[in-house]
Amino acid sequence: MSLAAKLPYDHPYAGGYPGIGSQPLPTDTDALDYLARVKAADGAGVETAVAVAVSAFITALKADSLWDAIGASGLLCGPRTLAGALVPLRGPAPTAQGGWASGDYDRSTGMTGDGTALYLDSNRPANADDQNDNHWAIYIATPQTVGGRSSFGSGDNVAVSYHYHRTATGGSLGKPQLQNNVATNYNTTNELEASGLSATSRSSGSAYDWASGGDSGTINQASVAPSSYNAYVFAINSDGSDAIHSDATISFYSIGTSIDLAKLDSHVSAYVTAIGAAL
Repeated sequence: MSLAAKLPYDHPYAGGYPGIGSQPLPTDTDALDYLARVKAADGAGVETAVAVAVSAFITALKADSLWDAIGASGLLCGPRTLAGALVPLRGPAPTAQGGWASGDYDRSTGMTGDGTALYLDSNRPANADDQNDNHWAIYIATPQTVGGRSSFGSGDNVAVSYHYHRTATGGSLGKPQLQNNVATNYNTTNELEASGLSATSRSSGSAYDWASGGDSGTINQASVAPSSYNAYVFAINSDGSDAIHSDATISFYSIGTSIDLAKLDSHVSAYVTAIGAAL
């Protein structure tokens, strides 16, 4: 990797040195806006190679018509500091709860929960998206170590309306997309959970698509009206209270309208790989 790639993306020589060579620079306007906000939080601009990875990721999402489906999202790896990681890619900024510290963040892999108290409030209620047009997604760098925990979720026990990712012995237990209170084992090949994208997307009232650990499929299950509670990352929002916290390391999350999970998986995986190579 060239020295220019290690310079802050807004350095005068970030694009290369005169007569020596050139280095790509971020060009997407939404990427430049995000990078500027991250710089303000971090106190310095990220390296050029990191900035280029961000720009390439957003450009790829737009090319595949995924960008507009994202209502709330965060890149939890890449920025220099925990404060930068909490800058939203799109939508509202998440609120860090439970006493997050700098040691809970790794630039290459993401934020790591403690399985007890740490979580992020996405500040996006489950009913911000239509019950038949929605998605949620997280990218797991390191799976959680304890069964019966949730890496994402929102639920309303009164209305019996849930969407979350939860683990249980015997498989990844899913009530993952605005379902009745019916457990659906949608990935029985992993006893706890797998690394990679874990997500669901619903575009009809009768079925939803899922992706987990490189596997994918469709489950025929009717939707119900979503709860009004905000979705949490690293825990589930159960009737307004955080519960069953995860100790997973998560690199990315997204909430919004229905989305092509295979394409999202491809682009998020490429982004995480690019960040690891850039640092």
